Amino acid sequence: MKGNAIIGQSGGPTSVINASLCGVIEACRQVADIENAYGMRFGIQGFMEENLINLSAEDAAVIKGLRSTPGSALGSCRYKVQEADFARIIEVLRKYNIRYFFLIGGNDTMDTIHRVEAHCQAAGYNLIGVGVPKTVDNDLFGTDHTPGFGSAARYVALSVRQAGWLARDMQKVDQFVVFQTVGREAGWLAAASALARTQEGDAPHIILMPERPFDKDKFLGWVQAAYDRWGFVSVVVGEGVCYADGRPVSASETTDRFSNIEFGAMGGASAATALHRMIADTFGWRGEFQITESLPMCGADRASKADIDEAYACGAKAVELAAQGVTGVMVSIVREASTPYSVQLKTAPLSDVAVRAKPMPDAFINAEGNDITPAFLEYVRPLVGDLPDYGRLTNITVS
Repeated sequence: MKGNAIIGQSGGPTSVINASLCGVIEACRQVADIENAYGMRFGIQGFMEENLINLSAEDAAVIKGLRSTPGSALGSCRYKVQEADFARIIEVLRKYNIRYFFLIGGNDTMDTIHRVEAHCQAAGYNLIGVGVPKTVDNDLFGTDHTPGFGSAARYVALSVRQAGWLARDMQKVDQFVVFQTVGREAGWLAAASALARTQEGDAPHIILMPERPFDKDKFLGWVQAAYDRWGFVSVVVGEGVCYADGRPVSASETTDRFSNIEFGAMGGASAATALHRMIADTFGWRGEFQITESLPMCGADRASKADIDEAYACGAKAVELAAQGVTGVMVSIVREASTPYSVQLKTAPLSDVAVRAKPMPDAFINAEGNDITPAFLEYVRPLVGDLPDYGRLTNITVS
């Protein structure tokens, strides 16, 4: 089909989401049937307001620069499309002769493109829709991992390593530190903090993931054991950790338009502050909590090279598929091997991806539910790359 393409970004950003955008735009310029590549400012919400820009008119050097640019260059939104919106969406598609529809995002975004593409097919409007995966949470079905996760995992691992060294050296002042990662339903980022360790006793000592119910008594027992052994305690917690009855440890009840709990939305309540309070109240210790929130989503200075390359490749692959007439799919990363690392780009049906969260498999979590297994480290290391190490005193005692 001859026509124009539209590209959008939605949900939270990643440090490599603009690399995917770069891949889509540059690939569109190579397809004769795509006359212009347009961008929707602020996602589907901006699209319905006809807030569109002509990406084909941008200088090639500007587009190339997106590959290492943080944020979401097109602007983002978290708008949930309603049935009443489809008439307007098709109206705008027709007006600008848009025949190729690309959205870069996570499971909620894949729900949006899935519904738009399906509605157009039912209405007799020819539209090819392909999703480009993105999320720091790494919780998309249909793909081994998502662009954005590797860089966010690197950010977490570096932060926990550096904060862990600080906590070790300040243990006579602050006896514990709690670091919180994003991830509503999956603990991939919390688990990635295990890369911070290089020898026994390094932070983190306890990793709490949403895949396992939180037990206060067990948790406090782990805290005491770590303190007795190492003299300080480093805890990493995924924001979505819940008790066995489903209550969030953060105590948050606020939800967004997709019915997702907004952790930390109630007067600063969060899993990290709740755990901090438990430890301080139980042991009388002084400690810190560290909540990075959106920082791992935009830390371009800590981006993983493999992540940047794969994000770009996924964007370009989406256009390649669309040019072949493939629609209703998301680009999928399929791992062939971890050592040496090797992947192929394939597809997953949007219907299998939309509004679902992929938890960590049991094989990646230890029996106690407070740490990871070697299998997870094998999985995550190629995505993050090498981390810097730091000098250690041997602490030779004066005789």
